[in-house]
Amino acid sequence: MASIGGKGLITRASRMRSKLQSALEASLLEIEDVSYQHAGHAAVKANPNAAAGETHFNLKIVSPKFEGQSLVKRHRLVYDALADELNSGLHALSIVAKTPESHGFDRDSFNAMQ
Repeated sequence: MASIGGKGLITRASRMRSKLQSALEASLLEIEDVSYQHAGHAAVKANPNAAAGETHFNLKIVSPKFEGQSLVKRHRLVYDALADELNSGLHALSIVAKTPESHGFDRDSFNAMQ
């Protein structure tokens, strides 16, 4: 893991947030580490990167880049943005991926936030 100005470690959730925000311009991004619920699972025990947890996450993301995309394509965009994490110990990701409109933002209000 990298350090932030020598003052500690960057968590997987922080890296995920940065990557998703950069790639998908999320207007809402909630990341919940639920690794503690899976501590006894064989896949977690066998993963040397899992010692500190950070293997299982719930993700809720709202992005204008999801407009016109199927649910499968939305998930692919998320997986593409998190490829490095998935290859380095992120074991499970539960995803809720919505457009601003489907989340309840009206277009004018959303554009005003930009």
